[in-house]
Amino acid sequence: MHVPDGFINAPVSAAAGVVAAGAVAVSLRGARRELDERTAPLAGLVAAFIFAVQMLNFPVAAGTSGHLLGGALAAILVGPYTGVLCVSVVLLMQGVLFADGGLTALGVNITDMAITTTVVAYLVFRGLVKVLPRSRRSITVASFVASLLSVPAAAIVFTLLYAIGGTTDVSIGKVATAMVGVHVLIGIGEAVITALTVGAVVAVRPDLVYGARGLQQKLKLRVGGELVDAAPDTPAAAPVAAPVAARSHRKIWVIGLVTSLVLAGFVSFYASANPDGLEKVAHDKGIDSKTEEHASADSPLADYGVKDVTDARLSGGLAGVIGVGVTVVAGSAVFWALRRRRTSEPTSTEIRTQQSV
Repeated sequence: MHVPDGFINAPVSAAAGVVAAGAVAVSLRGARRELDERTAPLAGLVAAFIFAVQMLNFPVAAGTSGHLLGGALAAILVGPYTGVLCVSVVLLMQGVLFADGGLTALGVNITDMAITTTVVAYLVFRGLVKVLPRSRRSITVASFVASLLSVPAAAIVFTLLYAIGGTTDVSIGKVATAMVGVHVLIGIGEAVITALTVGAVVAVRPDLVYGARGLQQKLKLRVGGELVDAAPDTPAAAPVAAPVAARSHRKIWVIGLVTSLVLAGFVSFYASANPDGLEKVAHDKGIDSKTEEHASADSPLADYGVKDVTDARLSGGLAGVIGVGVTVVAGSAVFWALRRRRTSEPTSTEIRTQQSV
């Protein structure tokens, strides 16, 4: 659903840019509260994973494909504020390096694909978690429903933006019907990917999933030949659990990075070549008649291929690997900087202590 330059006029694109900038600023502040020693390393990996999976277009209808948007996945794994930043980093890398999504439309894309999907998904997710039994299965179910609804929500927001600032004279009713219809189908694919990913992480490390805080497995101690739950303040709990958690944390990070590299570098070659939902609707309804050439069209990585590499499989694979590497580095740098800033700021208790002195 990457909006290219020329779909939305300059005033509305600028307004969307202001909204996006404001949301990113708020998210930078909010992410400081979400990021800790567990989520900070994971956040950069989540951005890289979203980049990789977005390369895997899957067929949804005759001549149409879809791909992960990622807002729901990011919000549930690392928190809504951090989630907005994760998807924004991905969109920035795609727009600048791979000529995917217009640069003048970057604000539109962040508003639509990062803010809308993250906010809608997390609100739905939190609402479901409150009414469903507090279990791992409920987290997976809530992830499925939240991500499913987030995709057509993004389609509706695009339609509203196009109704206000579209550059072609097209029936908005027809655009809305086509956009929502195809993106409900894409939402099913998004929901499956999100639920499987969240479920896999929850199964081994629920404490790494922001939306599943409180579902951690309790430490078991053998007493009288039987396993019983250790009390939270049991002295043995910390020294036993900490090394295991640290090893598991590193293992998940390595597995996640390797998976992202394999998906982007190899599996992406087998992705559907059909246009995605927005491209298909734009072509069928005439929205794309005023599409402008991308400012990064001459980028060495434009269109997810390495310039001057003639072998299509190798070119696309190298571009995917480079994209994952650049995204994980850029994302990790942002999130570690926010984490360090949080730890360097005095807490409210310290402030009160200093004031009393």
